[in-house]
Amino acid sequence: MEWHRGKAGTIEAVHDVVKNELAGGVLPCGRYGANPAWFLLAVIAYNVLTAMKRLVLPPDMQTARPKRLRFLIFQQPGKLIHHARKMVLRLARAWNRFSNWKHAMEVLALPAPA
Repeated sequence: MEWHRGKAGTIEAVHDVVKNELAGGVLPCGRYGANPAWFLLAVIAYNVLTAMKRLVLPPDMQTARPKRLRFLIFQQPGKLIHHARKMVLRLARAWNRFSNWKHAMEVLALPAPA
């Protein structure tokens, strides 16, 4: 019972994020199969973001909403370059500006760029 009472009110926050911030409440069309698939993709996106926050992001990002993650992590200016059978991400700013990615790569044991 204590565990159940401790969870009271948390599902509403999840529904809010899925519906309003991940577009789960805006159904794409009137087709029966497309709308559940759209909502399922929104729920998968929520689960991936939650796992990423808990596993690889620094502790101050644990409570970040999807909009904050989008602006801090996903929408960083850069250019993907294919050259000599390699794929290189050229960032528009210095690497130390991207401390969130740097922390994630250290947790995942990926080599950070020089």
